[in-house]
Amino acid sequence: MDDEGVPVLVVDDQAPFRMAARAVVACACGFTLAGEASSGEDAVARAAEIRPALVLMDIKMPGISGIEATRRLLRVVPDAVVFLCSTYALADLPGEARTSGACAYVHKEELTAAMLAELWSVHAPGKCPDRH
Repeated sequence: MDDEGVPVLVVDDQAPFRMAARAVVACACGFTLAGEASSGEDAVARAAEIRPALVLMDIKMPGISGIEATRRLLRVVPDAVVFLCSTYALADLPGEARTSGACAYVHKEELTAAMLAELWSVHAPGKCPDRH
């Protein structure tokens, strides 16, 4: 974490969600937008470049999925914390989501500054119990 807050990378192929996520990060005390990516491939490249502490990762994108991008990203930035974001009901998440290395799942409609802060307090680096 830097002096400006937890650096966050927002990854989604849909510009409206990236815009909404930017607003959430801007409103969340202790977080700062470090960058954005519109594909899984771009997410891995951007993460290597900016070394975010937190990644908000869409699951379903053209090219590699957010699940595969999470796996690749964590090889490049192993200390990053990834929260998968999508519109799936929790029970309908693809099975691979649970083994991707992501620490949490957030339904896009439930992403708020308060939820972001709460999840970070539980899953900040060194606290993610499900990380392999």
